[in-house]
Amino acid sequence: MREKGIETAKPIHPASWFRDTRLQIYYRRHVLERMTGNSHLTARHYSDHGSVVRRPPVMKQKPSSRRRRNITKSILRLPDLEHAKTAVLNSLTSQDAQRGYRHAIDEFVDWYCSEPRLAFNRFVVLRYRSHLESRQLAPGTVNLRLGAVRRLAYEAADCGLLSPDPAAGIRRVKGVKKLGVRLGNWLTAEQGQALWQAPDRKRLKGKRDRALLALLLACGLRRHEAVALTLDHLEQREEHWAIVDLAGKGGHVRTVPVPDWVRSELDDWLASAAIERGKSFRRVNRVGRVWGDGMTVKAIWHIVKESAKSIGVAKLAPHDLRRTCARLCHASGGELEQIQFLLGHVSVQTTERYLGCKQRIRSAVNDRIGIEPNP
Repeated sequence: MREKGIETAKPIHPASWFRDTRLQIYYRRHVLERMTGNSHLTARHYSDHGSVVRRPPVMKQKPSSRRRRNITKSILRLPDLEHAKTAVLNSLTSQDAQRGYRHAIDEFVDWYCSEPRLAFNRFVVLRYRSHLESRQLAPGTVNLRLGAVRRLAYEAADCGLLSPDPAAGIRRVKGVKKLGVRLGNWLTAEQGQALWQAPDRKRLKGKRDRALLALLLACGLRRHEAVALTLDHLEQREEHWAIVDLAGKGGHVRTVPVPDWVRSELDDWLASAAIERGKSFRRVNRVGRVWGDGMTVKAIWHIVKESAKSIGVAKLAPHDLRRTCARLCHASGGELEQIQFLLGHVSVQTTERYLGCKQRIRSAVNDRIGIEPNP
């Protein structure tokens, strides 16, 4: 019976209660998907009473970029510079080039390490060029030093010690312009004859120095070529003595004719020193005895300086004897092509610079122009 004014609740059928619970779960799941945007929630994420089972929070990770950040390497330490220097020297085949590049790189490293924490870039190389110009160096010397620095930057970038961008900037640094042509230094025929006859031929050291100076003056050899000369190089070709298959600068091979008087001086030295094989020139100690199996290029420098001082020539380098040979050959009527073969120049323009063909010093154009005092 129902009491008046009180309505009793209708009994709930078990099937309808189960249906309503499933609808609530579906409704809650649909609302949650729309709010979170995650459609991978399944029924196992819900509890039996329809509530969502919460997972422990997971820390979000930043998406890692596949591209690695490029770390700019611009400051080179002393071990890095030594490693790049070794790579530069190993890439050169000529001993002269190795000696010049080694000296140029050492000077740059000394200047670079003297400054506090300089970056190896284009701006620093420009500062180094200004430093070289302030020392009143010749343009060719400055350009040689800058070329060594560019090569150092290239090898450092190739080894991974320097970033490519600074290396490219260093390679864009221009050299110093050469204004005019330097004439160089050479000897006259009388000075050349007095030079090779200056050493005492009665002493064993004097015989060696006479033969060496005669070979440098008459054959135009470089210092390292004279040091590396062996007895096997001397052969007869067309009834004339010659240095056959001489490896010169850059590995260029040539044949150099040897005059008879030079061969006589050389034979006098070889016979006195009892040299029958190996290198032609050896060291001579203070007691006048031959020792060792060769001599250095520095020793040739001192021999030329000592002999030049004895004849009153203050400034004379071994390479000036090579220039003297070229000019004396040209003055005696030698052909330009034959002089090029003798000196081993790849370009004939180099031979012309040795000869100074474009400017005449003896009988110059301004010697007689009509304003001279009357004799």
